[in-house]
Amino acid sequence: MQCLEERRVECPYCGAGFTCLLDCSAGSQQYIEDCQVCCQPIVFDLFITDGEAEIQLRREDEA
Repeated sequence: MQCLEERRVECPYCGAGFTCLLDCSAGSQQYIEDCQVCCQPIVFDLFITDGEAEIQLRREDEA
C-alpha cells in the first residue's frame, strides 16, 4: 500500500512556505531536508497514527 500526501509547510528558520510530499507507507520517521529558500537544515518528524499523517518541522539546533 502506497500513501503519498502533499502538505503545505513553513520553514522554521525563514518562514518561507513550500509543499512537501510525505511517504506515509514507510511509517513514522525522521529526516532532514534543506530549505529551498535559505538552505538551512530542517528536521521533519513524521508520525503515522491510525492511517493519519502528522508532520512537525523544527530547526536542527532545537532539541
